[in-house]
Amino acid sequence: MNQEHFIIIGNGVAGIEAAMTIRSRLSVEDAKITVISKESDFFFSRTALMYAYMNTMQREDLEPYERHVYTQQHITLLRDTVTDIDAHNHTITLETSAPLTYTKLLIATGAHPRHVPFEGIEQATDGVVNFVSMQDLDHCERLTPSTSHAVVVGGGLIGIELVECLMYHGVKVTFLVRESSYWPQALSHEEGSRIADLIRSHHVNLLLEEELQQIHTDQQGRVSAITTNKNQKIDTQMLGICVGVTSNTSWLKSATTPPDIQRALCVDKFFQTSLPDVFGAGDCVQIDLGMEQPLIETIWYSAKRHGQIAALNMLGDQVAYAPPTFFNSSKFFDVEYTTAGQVVNTPAHTKSLWRTHPSQPYLTQRIVFDPTQKDQVIGFNMLGSRWNHRILTQWIEQRRPLSYVRKRLHQAQFDVEFGRAKLKAMQEEILNHD
Repeated sequence: MNQEHFIIIGNGVAGIEAAMTIRSRLSVEDAKITVISKESDFFFSRTALMYAYMNTMQREDLEPYERHVYTQQHITLLRDTVTDIDAHNHTITLETSAPLTYTKLLIATGAHPRHVPFEGIEQATDGVVNFVSMQDLDHCERLTPSTSHAVVVGGGLIGIELVECLMYHGVKVTFLVRESSYWPQALSHEEGSRIADLIRSHHVNLLLEEELQQIHTDQQGRVSAITTNKNQKIDTQMLGICVGVTSNTSWLKSATTPPDIQRALCVDKFFQTSLPDVFGAGDCVQIDLGMEQPLIETIWYSAKRHGQIAALNMLGDQVAYAPPTFFNSSKFFDVEYTTAGQVVNTPAHTKSLWRTHPSQPYLTQRIVFDPTQKDQVIGFNMLGSRWNHRILTQWIEQRRPLSYVRKRLHQAQFDVEFGRAKLKAMQEEILNHD
C-alpha cells in the first residue's frame, strides 16, 4: 500500500486536531502528515494570548501540546506560506519551499481581523494593532513601553481582553463601543449595563454610542490621536481595532483551481470543498447544512470539533457535521461569564427568568425559556460565578422545563466549594422579550 500524504494548511486548533485525529487512525507507514503555517512554529491557544501579554504565562505555556509530541506522532510542522493549489494535479506551491503533492488537503487558515477603511488608516504605518495572532502580540508588546494612552475600538470579548491587558501595563484606555449598551450581540440590556459599570469601575473611559471617525498620525506615521463621530479628539499612541474577524481565504481566489468562496470557504456538511480531495475547517469556512443561511462559527470550541470531523471525512468515514448546542465562557475583568444555547435574537414570545443578587451587582443569572413549549429552557447567560456548561447544554438538549432547571441549578455550579454563589439569596423576576 502506498503511503498517503495528508497536508493541512494552518496550525490552529482545527488544523492540529485534524492532524492528531488522522494520526490516531493511520500509522507513519500508512500516512505522512504535514502541517503548514507561517504564523508560529507550534500550535498555541489563541484564547490565551492575553495571559502572555499580562506576563502570567510564557509563550510556550500557551501551547496545549508538548513540543516533542509532533515528533512522536510523526507530524511534520513546516513554517511556510502556501501560495497556490492545483487540485487537478494534487499539488500545492509554497513561498520558500519546494512544491508538495497531497492525497488529501485540509484548508484551516482561520480568520484575520476585519479591515475597516477608517479615514487616515492608510497613513498610520505604526500604532494600529489587532489582537488575534502571535504577530499581534509582538506588535502590542513593542508599543506598550512608549504608550501612555490607548484607544480600543469594538465591544466584544477580544476588545475587553485588550483593554484589560493595557490596564495591567499602566496604560490609560478609552474604549469605544458604537452600540447603546455593551455587547448586545451576546448580552441583554440588563447584563450589558452592569458590565459597562464594571468596566468603568476599573477606570476605563468607556464611551457608548461613539465610533472611530478619523485616525491622526505624527511625522513618523505613528498614531497620535483619533477623532470620534461626536467630534471628540483623543490623544493616543496605540489604537486597538477589535471589530470582528473575516475568513482568511482571499488568497485562494487566485489559485490555479480556486474553490467556491462566498463570505468564507464553502464546504458541505462533510467539510468537503468544491475541489476533489480538498476539505476546509475552522474559522475560514461556511458550512452548507441545507438551511436558509450557511453556518459560520468563529469560535475556538467549534473549530476544534470541525478539525476532528473533517479529519474523519478525509479518512473516508462520511461523518456529517451537526452543530452542538452553543456554549462559551470567558471573563470580563474578574467577573466570570458562561453562556449556552439561545440568548439573543430569540422569538418575541420567549421570556427570561432574571436572577440578581441584592448586594453583588455583577452576580446575575438569566435563563431563557419558551412559554409556548411548556416553559422549555433554551439558553443561559450567567455572570459572576462559574458554571458547568455540559450540564447547562444537557438541560437544553433534554428540553427541560424552567421548573426542573430552577430546582437543580446548584448541580451546574462550578465554583470552588467555599466560593459558590448563594443561589437562595438571588431575587427573581420574569422579563418579556418584546
